[in-house]
Amino acid sequence: MSEWWTYRLDDFLLFSPRVYWRLFEAQNAALWPLHLATTLAGLVLVLVILRWPGRAMLWTGLLLGPVWALVGWSFLLQRYAGINWAVAYAAPAFFVQALLLLAAALVPGGPLMGRLDAIANTGLGLALAGLLLYPALPFVTGRPLAGAEMFGIAPDPTVLVTIGLLLMARGRWLAVLLPIPLLWCLFSGLTLLAMGEAQAWPMLATSMLAAVLGALRLRRRAP
Repeated sequence: MSEWWTYRLDDFLLFSPRVYWRLFEAQNAALWPLHLATTLAGLVLVLVILRWPGRAMLWTGLLLGPVWALVGWSFLLQRYAGINWAVAYAAPAFFVQALLLLAAALVPGGPLMGRLDAIANTGLGLALAGLLLYPALPFVTGRPLAGAEMFGIAPDPTVLVTIGLLLMARGRWLAVLLPIPLLWCLFSGLTLLAMGEAQAWPMLATSMLAAVLGALRLRRRAP
């Protein structure tokens, strides 16, 4: 039997890249035109955070909670779990995250949106990248536009937007709300890396950057 250190990352891949990317084409075909609503809602939420930060966390949780549950059920359980057994264990984490986001929005003492500092501006950039740039990746990679990954429909942009918005908030709740999105970035990044996809690196970089920024945020007092 070969020793474990002789294995490469792609030795653990259970499917071909072609099968993986076709999942998004099937997801988009099934949920269209919900994409328009989720993207518009995400952009409006960013505007609310920038203009009316006092009540922004309420709307952030009320939007992101159902979105995480939708992606966990419609994509992870209904599609992705069929080709990757590990996703059956990851999907419940999406439902847990949905409940945590709703709790953060509704329970007194939840996170607060405050002034834009360096961390919040980085979060804003991540959120906008997940909303506007991630769906445009097919133009760069040469994959069909029908397989574009969009916020509220596919997991990766949904997680990126969530991390970005959470970095715009303050409070001890961040220690509870950030781990699951960060772990998904790591899981998805390693999967993409095993497939030889360049977009693995933004996911892995996001997990590391957000972990550092989240730790810095938690060391500061909430306003």
